[in-house]
Amino acid sequence: MTVRVGVLGATGAVGQRLIQQIDPHPDFELAALTASSASTGKSYREAAKWRVDSPIPEDVADMTVVATDPDEVPDDVDLLFSSLPSSVGEAVEPEFIEAGYVMSSNSSNFRTDEDIPLTIPEVNADHLGLIEVQRDERGWDGALVKNPNCSTITMVPPLAALDEAFGLTDVRVSTLQAVSGAGYSGVTSMEIIDNAIPHIGGEEKKMETESRKLLGEFDGAEVQWNDAEVAASCNRIPTLDGHLENVWADTAEDVTVEEAAEALREYPSIDLPSSPDQLIKVFEEPDRPQPRLDRNQSDGMGIAVGGIQETENGLQFNCLAHNTIRGAAGASVLNGELLLEEGYL
Repeated sequence: MTVRVGVLGATGAVGQRLIQQIDPHPDFELAALTASSASTGKSYREAAKWRVDSPIPEDVADMTVVATDPDEVPDDVDLLFSSLPSSVGEAVEPEFIEAGYVMSSNSSNFRTDEDIPLTIPEVNADHLGLIEVQRDERGWDGALVKNPNCSTITMVPPLAALDEAFGLTDVRVSTLQAVSGAGYSGVTSMEIIDNAIPHIGGEEKKMETESRKLLGEFDGAEVQWNDAEVAASCNRIPTLDGHLENVWADTAEDVTVEEAAEALREYPSIDLPSSPDQLIKVFEEPDRPQPRLDRNQSDGMGIAVGGIQETENGLQFNCLAHNTIRGAAGASVLNGELLLEEGYL
């Protein structure tokens, strides 16, 4: 059965990636596109300055963009994907949920709320059970699921593999984040060319909180956050796509490089259309992964790990993921697939 879906904030960077992911999807049919008042009433071709590395799908280009209002979205749309700015999403998303829509959202608002599932399906699919809690507590007819921040989603699957095998006690991470993570107008060329910016507003807190929630245990009523201490330093560098991260993970048990590599390689994927056959690819070469070479593995949905070394208290490694695919649009689509698989649509 084909599920009719809509995209909120369809003209922006993540909205365009969502359309790229959804148009060929075997289970989803794009039926609604919303944007700000400056775009409503226009064809999508007219409203969106298309920047994705593939042509606008012809059937999407001629669709009419509507206002981001529950009254403007057809009632037969089963699933909404939100790429709204968080300030807009905080006000608008509950209106759609109250109207009965199920939503998979990339926006950062509500991610750490106790009754909102924050999910990476390969890591914590069971957290989707929080939907029943949120419906009881908020009286919502629909449902809201979030995917994490693009930098968080890069390191959490490797951390989950290590936590499951050896236990985590302390995590420190320094990121080298691509400019696409800031959006098309987020960082000017004069700021970033021949430069690195050692600050990304709010990013460090997102990594430090979201990762502990994702690695936590759901007991049927709430998520008990993981006890590991997490500290992050976030930096913008002049790569286009692909967040590279240097991670130091202290473990409860002693671990060798070989044991860590095996745990990472064998960490299971999930049987959903957008999830790669092998979630984590481990490189033996000391200079991999690299953004330009490795961000598109598994159609941008894979996690790459390399440079694994033993430390006094655990391990150091580098990890990489495509920030606008695995870290944003692809993550939302994957959560939509999980919602469908678990019978919420």
